[in-house]
Amino acid sequence: MSNNGSVTEWLAQIKELKQQLADSIKECQAADKSAAHWRQLYNTEAQQRRIESQLAQEQIETLKAQLQKLQQDGFQLKSDQLETVSSIEQNVEQLQTVEELRATLKSVMAERDRLIDALKTEQANHAQTRENLTVVITDTVEQLAKERKSKPSQVEEVTVSESSPSPDLPSFDNEDSW
Repeated sequence: MSNNGSVTEWLAQIKELKQQLADSIKECQAADKSAAHWRQLYNTEAQQRRIESQLAQEQIETLKAQLQKLQQDGFQLKSDQLETVSSIEQNVEQLQTVEELRATLKSVMAERDRLIDALKTEQANHAQTRENLTVVITDTVEQLAKERKSKPSQVEEVTVSESSPSPDLPSFDNEDSW
């Protein structure tokens, strides 16, 4: 019976070891699957970053080419504009990552939007001022027309003489007459 008991124990141990081996294989496969998943995510992210970096570099090169073309086409910048362009070129060359490029682009776009809003406000104010001046001029012309209709004889009788000032107006020859 002892043989039978030890065989049963061995069989139980073998069964337990087989189960442990199967569990270990499953864990190993799950770990491999997880590692493959994370590797895929990493590779996808790395590919996206490489593409973004390449696009950013291409955009920088395009802008440099456009600037060079403008300068070669005889487009003359004033000295303060040249300093601005030089400053922009230095800032662009200092950008090393896509994140820096994005941050710079966001700030430039925000500044552009602010300037567009300021320009629109200035244009609206200019239009309002022009409209107000037009109304004032129209009112003045209408008022003058009414006065001319009410006093037509006075307007026709007034003659300007260069030798003597009008009796209603003060003389500018002597400051004490004021």
